[in-house]
Amino acid sequence: MLVSITTGTHRQESHTIEEPVRPEGILANAAREALRYKLSDYLVVDCDAHHYEGLALANLVPFVDHPTIRRRLESSLKRSAAGRSANFLPTVVGNQEVAGRLRRHHAAPEGVVDDGVPAEVARFRYAMRQMGVDYALMYPTNMLHIGMHPEVEVEVAVTWAYARWITECVLPFDPSIKTLLLLPFNDAKASARMVEEFAERPGVVGFMVSSLRDQPVHHNKYMKVYAALEERGMPLAFHGVTDWQHPTQRLFNRFLSVHALGFPLYNIIHMMNLVVNGIPQRFPRLRFIWMECGVCWLPFVMYRLDNEYMMRSSEAPLLEKKPSEYIREFYFTSQPLEATDGHDHLAAIFDMIQAETQLLYASDYPHWDFDLPTRILKLPFLSDSAKRRILGENARGLFRLEPDQQGR
Repeated sequence: MLVSITTGTHRQESHTIEEPVRPEGILANAAREALRYKLSDYLVVDCDAHHYEGLALANLVPFVDHPTIRRRLESSLKRSAAGRSANFLPTVVGNQEVAGRLRRHHAAPEGVVDDGVPAEVARFRYAMRQMGVDYALMYPTNMLHIGMHPEVEVEVAVTWAYARWITECVLPFDPSIKTLLLLPFNDAKASARMVEEFAERPGVVGFMVSSLRDQPVHHNKYMKVYAALEERGMPLAFHGVTDWQHPTQRLFNRFLSVHALGFPLYNIIHMMNLVVNGIPQRFPRLRFIWMECGVCWLPFVMYRLDNEYMMRSSEAPLLEKKPSEYIREFYFTSQPLEATDGHDHLAAIFDMIQAETQLLYASDYPHWDFDLPTRILKLPFLSDSAKRRILGENARGLFRLEPDQQGR
């Protein structure tokens, strides 16, 4: 695989180096799969790749404009373990590792490695090479809980600092790494300003909302945000996340249940509110993406809403077609692609959501339940054309990606 990289704090003349796949160490099986299934013949865009920014929050300190919040962050980092700060990233309750039986690969050590390339870039570059990925969209992990922070000004300061850090200190080093910037969505005005400020930054291909929040996303205060996104041709993603402490999930006694329901739950709520309140009708050129919640929940939402709408259409006066018809125009990331007994049910769901044109491959690496690109290639009911579209061509069109080094 050939990867074009640029060096320096700001984008300079690029040069191309060859980075061979090495079937060894972390992701050794991924490298073997990539070779076996000839992933080099496909354009592969990973639409959901994570890093653990909570382990390196100190990187954000210089970019926090608010002096009081910056001092609070510096002070709390001195007292916190592993660079995390409960004052800025809400504490997460859960059992992701199942007492150590499931490994989670954390970020590379803080610092600069690989000829001046930041550690995050080096780690992403290695993972992409091993998995056969040509482009990866990079997202934070712990920060996905920021929408539940009781101080909205902290949410604004942290997400804005993150936007500056990733666009100035990460993305310029490698054009194969992109991002959807996390919006401070509890502050609609700040979110609109972020779209205006960062939409044209290299490597920014859209914006994202962490779905874990209590604000109704159809509220009138967000209309300027949606209008700004539509005007600039930028998609908006809703990223699923869990919270065992949220009232909707406190009745569960096992994290298995929290993990199974939590990721799609908040996306279900926000999708229903957007559709029923006619947001896709008001902003027909705004593309919505629903991330990290699989696909098996979609038939329930589509047909449940259709059934209710046919009996109570007066409560959704802006709609000009059935709710399911709007939902079929949304985009969905594939991970975690639910395992089923046989493929008949999954094939039916793919048909219901028009997966060939609307599904985007996502790994969710380095989380313990990540999916390799071969998860798509191994589906027997997909044509080669459909596999190519899901693995990369749908994302190329949606995010307006340039051809890769092989001209694809």
